[in-house]
Amino acid sequence: MKKTIGLVLALSCALGACVFGYGCKKEKKQAGRYEITAEYVPETATLAGTTKFTYENNGDNEISVLKFELYPNAYRKDALYKPVPKAQESGAYYQGESYGEMVISSVNGAKNWEVMGEDENVLYAYLERSLFPGDKVVLDIGFLLKLANVNHRTGITKNTVNLGNFFPILCGEKDGGFCETAYYQDGDPFLSETAEFKVTLKAPKDYMLASTGETLSERTLESKKEYELFANNVRDFALVLSDKYRVVSQTVGETELCYYYYQDENAQKTLETVAETFTYYEETFGAYPYAKYTLAQTGLCMAGQEYPCLSMLSDAVEKEDKARAIAHEVAHQWWYGVVGSDQIENAWQDEGVAEYSAIAFFENYEKYGITRENAVTDALKEYRSYYDVYGSVLGRTDTKMSRHLKDFLSEYEYQCLSQDKAVVMLDTLRKSVGDKKFFTGLKKYYSENKYKIASIDDFVSAFEKTGLDVQGFFDSFLQGKAIL
Repeated sequence: MKKTIGLVLALSCALGACVFGYGCKKEKKQAGRYEITAEYVPETATLAGTTKFTYENNGDNEISVLKFELYPNAYRKDALYKPVPKAQESGAYYQGESYGEMVISSVNGAKNWEVMGEDENVLYAYLERSLFPGDKVVLDIGFLLKLANVNHRTGITKNTVNLGNFFPILCGEKDGGFCETAYYQDGDPFLSETAEFKVTLKAPKDYMLASTGETLSERTLESKKEYELFANNVRDFALVLSDKYRVVSQTVGETELCYYYYQDENAQKTLETVAETFTYYEETFGAYPYAKYTLAQTGLCMAGQEYPCLSMLSDAVEKEDKARAIAHEVAHQWWYGVVGSDQIENAWQDEGVAEYSAIAFFENYEKYGITRENAVTDALKEYRSYYDVYGSVLGRTDTKMSRHLKDFLSEYEYQCLSQDKAVVMLDTLRKSVGDKKFFTGLKKYYSENKYKIASIDDFVSAFEKTGLDVQGFFDSFLQGKAIL
C-alpha cells in the first residue's frame, strides 16, 4: 500500500500544474418557492395535488420556458427507463407487475404547456412573456400521481406509502439552461437547486406522517387528517405515510431526531445510532442547519434513500447492515442535502464522500465492529474484482469515475466506481496528507458550499486551501489513470 501511495503522490506532483476539466461551471442558485397542496386517497392509490411555484430569474439569460422533472413517469408500463433493475424486480414488485404515472392536468400562468423529454419525463411550461434577470413568475400546476405497488422511492409498499419525488420539480440549471434527466436505474438521477417549501397534505386520519421539514400544524377533519409542513433551503421534499407507525425521538445539539418504525424491537438503539452519527458528523464537518431530521422505516429494494431532512430505511436491513445504512444515509444530509453536487455526472461526489464519512464514523465508534482498515480493504478488493471481471469479459475496463449515469454498464459498475474506488481515493489522500489537513479540507468544502451545487473544482479547491497541491491527484483517480 505504501508503494501505491508513493506512486499516486508522484503522479500528483507531475500533473499538478496541468489544468483539467472538472465538470460544469458552478451553477447559479435559482430562487424558487413551492406551495404544494395534495391529498392521498388509498382507495384509488392516488395523490391529487397542485403546486404553486414562484420562480425568480437570478441568472444572466432570458428565460421563455420553465422545465420540470416528472420522475413518477418512470413507473409507467411503457417507460424507456425502468426504475427498478431487473435483478431487483421480484423483491420490489411484491404483488407482481404494477405501474404508476404522473398526469399533468393544468398549468395556469403559462401560455401553454406540454409533456416532453426523452421518456415523457419533463413538463415544458411556455411562459406568457420572457423572464429577464430579476423577473418573477408564478405557475399553478395541477397533477394526479398514480402509485404503483412497489418497494421503491415512489410507491405503495406493504406497510407504507413512499412519496419521494412526488411532485413536478424544477430541473436543475446547468451550462446556462435547464438539465433534463431521465430516470436512470443506477444512482440517484436528481439535480435540483435549494428552494422553500410549504406543503399541505390530507390523508386518512389513522396515518402518521414522516417528512422533510417541520410540522407547522396538524388537525383532524372527520375521517381525514391535514398536515401543514415547511422547509427552507432544501433541494427536495419527501414524505412517508403509514397507519402502522410508531415514533421515538431525541435532540442532538439544535436538531430534533425522529425515527418512525413499525417492526423494530430495538427502536431506541436504532435512534441511538442516528444520534451518534449526527454527533460525529457535526463535530467533524460542521453544524447541521435544519431543526429536524427524520429516519423512516419503509419498504425499499435498496438499503436506504436520502432526501433533505429525511432518509428512508429499508425494513429488510438488519444488525450490522442497518448501522452501515444509517451511517451512510445520515452522511448524505451533509453530502447531497446541504452540499449538493452533480449526481448525474459525478455520482462519487456525494456517494463516495458519504460512504467514507460513514467509515470514519465507525472508526471512532468501535462498538459497531467495523474498522476503517477492513472497510477500505473490502472496497479495494471489490474494485479490483470488478476490474478483473469486466476486463476479462469486455477485453477492457473503463475506470473513469467522472461519467454520466447512463454510461455505467450495470449497478455493479456504478457501485465499484462511485463508491468503492472513491473510498480508496479518499483514504489514500488521508494517509498521504494526514488527518488534520484531510478533515480540514472536508470542513472547508462543507462550509463554503452550503446550499450550492458544488463542482469538482470546489471539492479540489477546499483541499488546496489547506496548502495541498492535489489537483493532479484527483485527476489521476477520476480519469482512470491511477493504478490500484
